[in-house]
Amino acid sequence: MSFDLTQLADTIARYGPLARVVVADTAGSTPREVGASMLVWRDGQSGTIGGGELEYRATIAARSLLASGERAALKRVPLGPDLGQCCGGAVTLLTECFAADDLAGLARDHIVARPVAPSDATPLAVERVLDQARSKGLRPAPQLLHGWMIEPVSRPDTPVWIYGAGHVGRALVDVLSPLPNLAITWIDIAVDRFPACVPANVSTLPTPHPARAVGLAPQNAHHLVLTYSHSLDLDLCHSILSRPFASAGLIGSATKWARFSKRLAGLGHDVVKINSIRCPIGDPGLGKTPHAIAIGVAAALLGSVAENEKNNRGMHGDRGYAPPKRAVDT
Repeated sequence: MSFDLTQLADTIARYGPLARVVVADTAGSTPREVGASMLVWRDGQSGTIGGGELEYRATIAARSLLASGERAALKRVPLGPDLGQCCGGAVTLLTECFAADDLAGLARDHIVARPVAPSDATPLAVERVLDQARSKGLRPAPQLLHGWMIEPVSRPDTPVWIYGAGHVGRALVDVLSPLPNLAITWIDIAVDRFPACVPANVSTLPTPHPARAVGLAPQNAHHLVLTYSHSLDLDLCHSILSRPFASAGLIGSATKWARFSKRLAGLGHDVVKINSIRCPIGDPGLGKTPHAIAIGVAAALLGSVAENEKNNRGMHGDRGYAPPKRAVDT
């Protein structure tokens, strides 16, 4: 989990001052992990910290904090004794109020680190975490440490390129855009192919030649091909196979894929690489409606991303740094 500065700024611009509630620490079984957060304003909210009753009470407390003019509050909540929840653990919630003027300088070196109570100096343990981030590029794990809350800034670092703005393309964007850390690029042949409202974190790329646009994608991009045209789909698959990519999927039937496989082989592509394209996309057991396909694709994509991250950790070590677990002062 991470601190989404863009979402915070956009929400403040739309609704005004708000409170951000983040899970700062956990003990035992809890609904969400450290770093899970939600935004609360006078008559609305977004995000979730989970837990039903926990979130309900946290929302009330956040609006109360906003109305009081206070800046922050830290509270430890035993889920069983206080809320009657079955989890049995305890959650420490940090609630902070933000306005537009508070955003400048909030992050440094892609980290938001701040004391949750007045502090004369930065604790040595906190300095150590920040030094690890600066000198070795280690993104710190979200954590409450010696009275300081430390969170990495959200970086959409998983590129997903979606080709086609038809029914399935729109369902895919609808399902994938709320997921964290995805940098979505949506491609089609003309501006009027896209819906009037596109999620703020999705970049549209209208171009009469989508297959040429493949060359603009990062080498670690995940490609999803689902245009209105089989010939365009084939051109896109040819372009994708001609360069490095993280994963690729093609909408279609087994018959379509059999024909595409032969044609791609005739274009000089290696059979092993051709077979790395997943077709059909999604999970047939979920159904063939656009959102059923999108849900299956999202599950497969998240699995692929998780596997890549696991492999990267195995090659380079864990890229998140957290000091040994300690008791939280509340």
